[in-house]
This record gives sequence, structure tokens and C-alpha cells, in this order.
Amino acid sequence: MNLPSLRNGLIAAVFFGTFGTIGGGVLAAEGTVSPSASKGEAIATFAGGCFWCVESDFDTVPGVLRTISGYTGGTLIDPTYKQVTAGGSGHLEAVRIFFDPKKVSYGTLLEIFWRSVDPTDDGGQFCDRGESYETAIFANSADQKRLAEASKGRLQASGVLKRSIVTPIETAGPFYPAEDYHQDFYKKSSLRYRIYRYGCGRDARVRKLWGKEAYRGITLH
Repeated sequence: MNLPSLRNGLIAAVFFGTFGTIGGGVLAAEGTVSPSASKGEAIATFAGGCFWCVESDFDTVPGVLRTISGYTGGTLIDPTYKQVTAGGSGHLEAVRIFFDPKKVSYGTLLEIFWRSVDPTDDGGQFCDRGESYETAIFANSADQKRLAEASKGRLQASGVLKRSIVTPIETAGPFYPAEDYHQDFYKKSSLRYRIYRYGCGRDARVRKLWGKEAYRGITLH
């Protein structure tokens, strides 16, 4: 079994084993655009490959209030996991991060994002290959776009990664929450999540690429 199939196998095991047989109805998280930030909150939107992993990384960051896994970047309305991972929808797996800007800055979240992914990979992330697993930063304001572009420029100029950074910086569009069983997958199915993350080689690649600069606030691995 190849590793992308392992991920889908884990989804099937959890969904059928824990939630019962899939019926014809629409899951609760489908068909709606993600809610906006509440008063005192700000939003960051990052695509970093598997959204289970991005969620688990950022949930540990002080000042992050909550995260939502979903799909963005394409034109398809109300996309499903099957449609997105099949390719051609234009959507990426992404995470909307709600944070308290008084406790953590957008700039800090950018630095964590870079150091938790491989921004030199234009074909996906780690074992997950294809359009839907590519990295991207979706700026929710002109200021975020400016900060993201400046951060990317500094990183490229530093030469730390030896290769060109291919992660695009785009203006954020509609964000569609993923199906409910994807939300907090690393908590709901922690053992299966650990198996997937280790098997996919995510942490090993991040450590090899970034060395001492690799983000180490990650849990559950």
C-alpha cells in the first residue's frame, strides 16, 4: 500500500468504524463557508499539505484560539474531499487559523508555517502528492500579503534552504470547511494519526530540511 492510500485507508477505518456507514446525506460541515473572525480575533490561512498535520501544529501555538480544516483556492463551490484530492478543482487542503493578535502576531505564525513544511516542493508535501497538497499562503488582507511577501523574500535571501521557495502567496477567497470527520482528526483518532504522520515522513523531512530551525512545537509524534 502506498502512503497516500494509507491516509485514505485511515479515513475509511475511522469513518466506517466509528461513525457508521456513510449515507446519502450531506455532512454537517459541508456546504457552508467558514465563519468570520469574532471581535478581537484575526485569521491566518495556510495550506501546508495534510490539513490534519497543520491543525495539530498550530493548535499548540500560544495565542491560537481554534483551527478549521478545509478547502480553498479553487472555484468549485462546496467541494468534497473526494473532489479536491482527485485534482482539477483548484482547491488545496488548508487550515483557517483564528488567533489573538495581542498574544501572537501574524508574522510569528508565518515563521512557524515556513518551518513546519517544505516550501521548496512544488508537487505536494511529503508522501502526499498532487495539486491539493501543495503549499500556499492565503492573505486575508493587504497587510497580511505585504508581511507574507516580505517574510518569503527574507527567507529566500537567507539561503537557509539552498533551493527556491515555490510557495505562492495568494489573496484569500472563500474557505469551505472540510467534512466533520476531518476536524481535529489528530485528537479523535490519535493513534491512526500518529501512524499516518510517521509513515508519511513529515517530521523527518522537516528536521532534515530546516535543521535547528525546524519548528519543534509539534505534538503527537
